[in-house]
Amino acid sequence: MRRLRNKSRIPSRQGRGKWIFYTTVEHGGVVKKVVDNRTVLKKLCQWTLLAAVWLSSPGQAAAAPAPDLWRIWLQSEPNSITRVDHALWDGFLKKYVIANHPSGIYRVHYAQVSKEDRTTLQRYVHDMQQVVVTRLNRNEQKAYWVNLYNALTVQLVLEHYPVKSIRDINISPGIFSKGPWQKKLLTIQAETLSLDDIEHRILRPIWKDNRIHYAVNCASLGCPNLLPEAFSTEKMEAQLDRSARDFINHPRGVAVEGKNLKLSKIYDWFNEDFSGSSDGVIQHLSAFAAPDLARALANFRGKITYDYDWRLNE
Repeated sequence: MRRLRNKSRIPSRQGRGKWIFYTTVEHGGVVKKVVDNRTVLKKLCQWTLLAAVWLSSPGQAAAAPAPDLWRIWLQSEPNSITRVDHALWDGFLKKYVIANHPSGIYRVHYAQVSKEDRTTLQRYVHDMQQVVVTRLNRNEQKAYWVNLYNALTVQLVLEHYPVKSIRDINISPGIFSKGPWQKKLLTIQAETLSLDDIEHRILRPIWKDNRIHYAVNCASLGCPNLLPEAFSTEKMEAQLDRSARDFINHPRGVAVEGKNLKLSKIYDWFNEDFSGSSDGVIQHLSAFAAPDLARALANFRGKITYDYDWRLNE
């Protein structure tokens, strides 16, 4: 029988009167191995440091969570005519989103948001938590979840502003977690939810619409644009298509570099939402590409690389 003895100690060879902790591995009463616990600790620290450096590298993020349906949110009332009022959020967007930035990336004037408008945004997020979502029809639910996700993201940035990146808002549980996405921040129908819950447990598995990735905004330059208006049931399809076209036809979404393609990491992180293959991604991109890009995609036979800019979209 193998047996471990932990935290034994022996005199250190590095100096008189010093002790070191070690672990012995015994077999049949005979010591087979002596492990200096300082070596184990050193290795653990090295791996921890490497993991921290990797996670903090530009463009890096942990693999995206797989869709994991939260069944309570499957409930809806198809015949419901209830409409959720997104006027407060719509007014905020119209006031603070810059849609004519020369970079082609919509920006948010975080630094210009007044105290009154911060309060307005907080009230909107609070009001949304009072909605009985399961009594809405499916289209109304889709607009509700997208708007709430985006409003909460902007609210989080404002609460921690100034920040260089949303990933600097390290409020998620876990020592290797980056950003705010796993923190439970909402209470809706007695359930506590995080941003990850909305995206990966509600929006993705219920609607199975890969255009969702152009709708939810992560407050980063590499992300699809935050529209200067709230999503609505009546405009949803047009808004999703517009967001997809704007992103795919901008270099941060798709860039042709000689014979190769540089794509947003979105198409890597969420590859399974785009048919799970590079061919599926190309087919999706082609559906929204402008003529010149569509021709390049049709003739593409090269290598694909991925990139993402996590700097704040201000």
